[in-house]
Amino acid sequence: MKLHELAGYSAGVLIASRLIAGLAGSGHTRFRQFVRGPRTVSLYIADVAQGREKRHLGHNPAGGAMVLALLTCVAGIALTGWMQTTDAWWGVAWVEDTHKILGNGILVLVGLHVGGVLLASLRHRENLVRAMLTGRKRAPSPGDVA
Repeated sequence: MKLHELAGYSAGVLIASRLIAGLAGSGHTRFRQFVRGPRTVSLYIADVAQGREKRHLGHNPAGGAMVLALLTCVAGIALTGWMQTTDAWWGVAWVEDTHKILGNGILVLVGLHVGGVLLASLRHRENLVRAMLTGRKRAPSPGDVA
């Protein structure tokens, strides 16, 4: 149980650092660079379904939405986990249920994220996993979106 708790606190610290980077970081880490509205995300997903999506140098609109979903889900897991360690919320059914639901939900989101990364890597002929680790992609081509 201590390892589980340590993982939760670590996740909370990572979420906080990602939020700071999203607000004050540079380039493609900033939220304003990749957070798009639902209409833009929907249109991008429709383009993906038709095989005509544009390559993005940063997060594509679906990837940006996934970042927000992952951050929200992990933050919810960490929050409800912490709540269960307090006297006020310990044993409260909805807190435990929410923690479990979010724990299963993150598995679905991770699966969708991995699938999206693989699809985009194949479609655009580039290693997005390497780009996520190094922060570098190949030079833009005509038609790419910055």
